[in-house]
Amino acid sequence: MAVTTTRPAAAGPARQPNLDAEGLKRDVGLVGMTWASAGSVIGSGWLFGALLVTELAGPSGILAWVIASVLLVFIALIIAELGGLLPVTGGLSRFPHYSFGSFAGGTFGWMSYIQAATVAPIEVLATIQYFSTVSWASSWYKPSTNTLSGTGIGIAVLLMAFFVVVNLYGIKWFARLNNSVTTWKVFVPVLAIIWLMTTHFHSGNLTGGGGFFVHPGGAGRNIIGAIVPGGVIFSLLGFEQAAQLAGESSNPQRDIPRAVIGGMAIGAVVYILAQLAFVVALKPDLLVHFHSWAGLAKDGPLAASPYYTLAGLAGLGFLANILRVDAVISPGGTGLVYMTATSRLSYGLSKNGYIPAIFEKESRRTRIPWFGVILTAIIGLLFLLPFPSWSSLVGIVTGASVLMYAGAPLALGAFRKTHPHLPRPYRLPYAKVLAPFGFMVASVIVYWSGWGVYSTLMIVIVLGYLLMLLSGVFKLNPHTPKIDWGAAWWILPYLVGLGILSYLGNFPSGGVGIINGVGVFKNVLVGAHGHLPFWYDLGIVAAFSLVIYFVAVAMSLPRQQMDKYMEDVYPPSEALH
Repeated sequence: MAVTTTRPAAAGPARQPNLDAEGLKRDVGLVGMTWASAGSVIGSGWLFGALLVTELAGPSGILAWVIASVLLVFIALIIAELGGLLPVTGGLSRFPHYSFGSFAGGTFGWMSYIQAATVAPIEVLATIQYFSTVSWASSWYKPSTNTLSGTGIGIAVLLMAFFVVVNLYGIKWFARLNNSVTTWKVFVPVLAIIWLMTTHFHSGNLTGGGGFFVHPGGAGRNIIGAIVPGGVIFSLLGFEQAAQLAGESSNPQRDIPRAVIGGMAIGAVVYILAQLAFVVALKPDLLVHFHSWAGLAKDGPLAASPYYTLAGLAGLGFLANILRVDAVISPGGTGLVYMTATSRLSYGLSKNGYIPAIFEKESRRTRIPWFGVILTAIIGLLFLLPFPSWSSLVGIVTGASVLMYAGAPLALGAFRKTHPHLPRPYRLPYAKVLAPFGFMVASVIVYWSGWGVYSTLMIVIVLGYLLMLLSGVFKLNPHTPKIDWGAAWWILPYLVGLGILSYLGNFPSGGVGIINGVGVFKNVLVGAHGHLPFWYDLGIVAAFSLVIYFVAVAMSLPRQQMDKYMEDVYPPSEALH
C-alpha cells in the first residue's frame, strides 16, 4: 500500500506537530529508521526459529511464517498511520494514553516496556548459546540445565554494558553503527538462503518425514501451534521500532510510515525463505535417523546452533564460519536496538506521568535519557536469572509484545472518530474494517500464546500497577495524571475475559520449553483445559475481541480531552480540528 499525503477537508493550512517538543536530537533519516525496524526483526529468531518451527509442523511450518507475516502486516499498517500522525518517542506506550487516558496508557505502556526490556537479554542468551558449541566457549552455557555458567554471566554483563556505552554515546552514532550491522544482518541470511538452496536442494524433504503436513488430520493445529511456540511471532516482532524512535527522526511524518512498513516487509521475506532453505537443505538421512521432524532437536549441535550445524553437515565450511560470526552480530544488533527503544519507552512513560521523572534525565551533550538506558540494562540482566535459555523467554516476550500491539488499533479507531480530518502522511485504507480486524488479530495471537504465558503476564501487569501506584502516592513525578476510569474501564473485562478463554482453551503453555525456568510460578501456570473445541475457540476469541473493540472506541476520550493530553505534541495554538 502506497504512502500518501492527505490534507484536512476543512480549508486552511494543515496542522503540524511540534517536532521540538520531545527535546531529543533528530539525527536519524529514512535509512536509519528503516534499518532500526528491519534490524529489530532480524535477530536471534532467524538463528533458532526455523528448527523449532520444523520440529512442530514439519515442512508446513513455511505456512506458519506466511500466515504470521500476513497477520502482522495489518498491525504494521495501523502503526504506520499512528507513527506519522504522532511522531513521539515511545509511541506505542503513548498512543493509548492520548486516546483513552491514563489508565489505558499505563497498562499498554507497561506492556511496551516489559516486552522491550526482555529482548536485549534474550539476544545476549542467543549469542552465548550459539557460541557454546565452540570448544573455547563451551563452558559459557550448560545445555544439560539450560543455564549460564559464571563465565557466561560475565560475558552477558559485558555485552549488556557494550549496549549501554553505544547508547550513551549518542543516537547519531547508534544509527551509524546500526546501519552497518543491519546491512550485515540482512546480507548473511540472504547469502545463506541462496547458497543452501542452490547447492543442497532436496525437494523430497518437502514431503518426507511424514508428509508436508506431517499429520494430515491436524495440519491446522500443527501450523497454528508453531506460530507462537516456534518463535515465529517473536522473530517477526520489532517492525514498530521506527515508531518508538520517532522523537529522533529527522523527518518523522514522511519517514516513520515508510520505515515501519519497509522493516516488516524485509523481515517477512527473509524469514519465509530462510525456513524453506532450512527444510530443503537438511540431509535426508537425518530424517531417517530421527524418524521424524520432531526428533531433530535431539541432536545437541543442531539444537544449539541450527544453521551453523546445517552448513557444516552440508560441507559448507566457509558459510558455517560466517554464520557463527553472525550469531554475534545479528542478536547483538537487535539487542542494541531494543536497549535504545526500551529507554525511550521509559522516557515516554515518565513524560505521561506514570513513573518517576528521573527517567527523563538526559545527558547535556548527547541529550540521551541516560538513567533509562542504565536501568534498562540492569533489568535486562535480572531477566537472565529466572529465564536462563532462549526458548524460555520467547513466550513471555511474544505475549507482552502483542498485548502492546493491541493498543494501536484501539487508538487508531479513537483518532479516526474524534480527529478524522487531521492530516496523515499515511492513511490506512478501510480503517473502519482493518482497525477492529487488527485488534482481533492481536487478541487471537495472545490466546495462541497459551494459558501459561498469559497467566504470567497477568502477574507482571499487577506488578506494573503496583509500581505506578507507588510512584503516584510518593509524588515521584509532578505530572502524575488523574485516573481516567470512564474511558478505559473496558480494560479489566478484556484482560479477565481473555484469561478465562485462555484457561478454557487449547494452548496450555505456549509450547515446548517456554515455561521452563518460570521458577516459583511454575506450579501456578498449569495447562489449559481444552474445553473449547479447536477452530470454534478462535471464533469465540475473535467475537469477544470485536465486542471489546467497539465498546472501547465508543468510550474513548472526547476530542477536547485528547487535545489536552496532546499539548506536548500539538500546542494549544495548533489546536486539532
